[in-house]
Amino acid sequence: MNGLRGMAWLLVFQSIGEVLSRGLSLPLPGPVVGLVLLLAGLHFSAVREPVAECANFMLAHLSLLFIPVGVGVMTHLALLGQYGGRMLFVIVLSTWIGLAVTVLVLQAFERRKKQV
Repeated sequence: MNGLRGMAWLLVFQSIGEVLSRGLSLPLPGPVVGLVLLLAGLHFSAVREPVAECANFMLAHLSLLFIPVGVGVMTHLALLGQYGGRMLFVIVLSTWIGLAVTVLVLQAFERRKKQV
């Protein structure tokens, strides 16, 4: 029962975040605003304990979320065989570009921090 309360808290915070994001035309998506609100809400045991129980349950069954992906890959094996090499190349390249941009931004912040 406590786990259901935790799920309800998660949905409440996400819904409030969505309403605030859309209602105030915030540049952040609603779930992000909801997560920030949840972070503030976790300071209270009435929120923290049910959410912790729900989170533990969801983490225990996290592998179930990968089943639809596996089924999708298996149903499109022909496409994977045809475009798999290109897809792998694009995934690796975009990962390296993301890492390089992150490193450059962090280095720029470090240089700027030393100047101040």
